Amino acid sequence: MKQNSKNISIIDQGELVDGTLACRGRLVINGTVKGKLEGDNVVVSQDGIVQANTKVNNMTLGGTFEGEIRVAQEMIILSTGDCSGKIFCKNIVMEAGGMLNASVTHVDAEQPHTRSFKNLLNKKD
Repeated sequence: MKQNSKNISIIDQGELVDGTLACRGRLVINGTVKGKLEGDNVVVSQDGIVQANTKVNNMTLGGTFEGEIRVAQEMIILSTGDCSGKIFCKNIVMEAGGMLNASVTHVDAEQPHTRSFKNLLNKKD
């Protein structure tokens, strides 16, 4: 069965997910996620909070992130975003006004020693 990349899931304001969350498609976080997060395309809104060890393909951060994040493709920190912890990513984009208090490590998915990073979400080559 082909995976539908147009799936959208929302964690609304006032909701708390504490534990492990794995999501395919787009995940919009307006509430709070704690624990472990895995997903394809994650958007943390201005009111969203993520305090989790995270593995995603792409992330757009407009809210607060604390923890360790591994981003296979691109992390975007918006002007309202506040990121602290450890970031491992291929590309990072930051708007003026965004806050970054994290160690950032560039990970090139094409290099042999980081090949396993390409399979971040257990996808096959």
